[in-house]
Amino acid sequence: MSIKMQQQTLERKRTIRNLVIFTVVVLASGWLGYGLDRLMNNPPEAPLGMLLWLILPLSTALLLRAFAGDGWQDFGLRPSLAGNAAWYAVSLLLYPLVAVLGLAIGGALGLVTAPTFTFSRLLTVVAGGLLASFIKNIFEELAWRGYLAPKVYALGWDGYGGHAIVGLIWGGWHIPYLLFLLDPAVIQATTTQSMGTFIPLAIGNLMAAAIVYGELRQLTHSVWPPLLLHTIGNALIDVLVVQGFVRIVPGTDFLVSPGHQSILTLLIFTLIGIGLHRIRISKQL
Repeated sequence: MSIKMQQQTLERKRTIRNLVIFTVVVLASGWLGYGLDRLMNNPPEAPLGMLLWLILPLSTALLLRAFAGDGWQDFGLRPSLAGNAAWYAVSLLLYPLVAVLGLAIGGALGLVTAPTFTFSRLLTVVAGGLLASFIKNIFEELAWRGYLAPKVYALGWDGYGGHAIVGLIWGGWHIPYLLFLLDPAVIQATTTQSMGTFIPLAIGNLMAAAIVYGELRQLTHSVWPPLLLHTIGNALIDVLVVQGFVRIVPGTDFLVSPGHQSILTLLIFTLIGIGLHRIRISKQL
């Protein structure tokens, strides 16, 4: 075996080892946070467990890059604006367009109404939530698309299989958040589903979303488009139902909810992800 092949083998083993470490910490972080809240008897207004859940993935990624041989070359912190204006536009506009499409379909089916909707109020609420969403998603996207995704892709899983792995870990990270860390009133305002159906559907949605986020990461070689996409999504989509801008017929939110917990959203993001993947592959030919 040549020296170059030996080096590649060692790098692959190191990447796999570090990915295992990262995944174990990520999947444990929410449960550790829940345990911390229980141990300290924290009230809901002092969610130290949620903070631990949020910061552990990025903290682990930074430690692995700094001290476990992963390095910083594939972090994707450069904006890479040249030639990528269209993909930045996609990042800013995709969630509003998906929301309009999804709600239009739900409205046509008679499952969604907007009796108190006003665009000015929605704009005010979304604008007010952008900064908090941006800060929160720095922690998420620098972990998922800044570390996990490029390391999975480096192993040769840079297509749908790699996106599925990233989405599955991303979804698994959300389980204790949905079960214990998130205010139950928010869940009740969002869905009429039981956790037995809500969580699997949410994970499936995140796997579909991981295709879109991952393809934007690969098309631009930057974490900024996925970060902007995630920021707009949280600031807009999360408030549509929770704050009463739209109302969904009880028992049908699993079909047409604008959030990442409905069959319609799963299908839309899957189709968009497939389209982005085909564009990226065509650019490589």
